[in-house]
Amino acid sequence: MGWTDERIELLKNLWRDGLSASQIAKQLGGVTRNAVIGKVHRLGLSGRATPSKPQRTFFKAPRPARPVTAAPSAPRRIYESVEVPTPAKKCGTVVAPTPVHYVDESPGTATITTLGNHMCKWPIGDPSRENFTFCGNRAENGPYCYRHDALAHQPAQAKKKSAAAELARSLRRYI
Repeated sequence: MGWTDERIELLKNLWRDGLSASQIAKQLGGVTRNAVIGKVHRLGLSGRATPSKPQRTFFKAPRPARPVTAAPSAPRRIYESVEVPTPAKKCGTVVAPTPVHYVDESPGTATITTLGNHMCKWPIGDPSRENFTFCGNRAENGPYCYRHDALAHQPAQAKKKSAAAELARSLRRYI
């Protein structure tokens, strides 16, 4: 609904009477609270006769508290402290895995154009030379055959930290 001259005059009168923007919007009908606020701002109606008072809300009186009855308590259980044996530490020697060294000097059987899905893609030779080939053996689980997979994926070695490095690390927070 548009702002006619009659609606603007009614807005001015209601605003000067101290009604809130929500109350004015309800009386005008067809406009929102924000539309009323915007129109008041554009008209420059900043002064108000009396500030709008919020409607008083009435609170119910609090209910009286219920009487507290003692619940029957269960008999207390007495627990005896029992020592739990700590498991013995396993003392075993850790054997470092031996790295796999496999050198295949024989020329590969597959070229880049003949390389298929289940063929080993281990490069053999210098890629810049014309006789560069790939292994070409059967690859079961991944891009390499069993031998080349062992070369490409060696188990991670546990790092042994020196005592000096451990001491330096622990003292960093104090330096």
